[in-house]
Amino acid sequence: MGKGKKTDKRASADGTRMLPKVECCVSKKRCERCPLRMLKEGTLPAGYTVHKRKLIRRDGKKVTKKRLAKAA
Repeated sequence: MGKGKKTDKRASADGTRMLPKVECCVSKKRCERCPLRMLKEGTLPAGYTVHKRKLIRRDGKKVTKKRLAKAA
């Protein structure tokens, strides 16, 4: 069996960027969408940060998937 075509794990199939999870799942190896890993790498969308393993907005508004998708 041959190996499949390698793709960038930080992008979805249609080429858009992966969105971070709203909360870290505390896996030992850090999943690809982990907000902690994305914060460390600098790939988190602008205006977002992580506090106590949860994704928050810097302006204090509530984090929604709709706004998150717009920011990414």
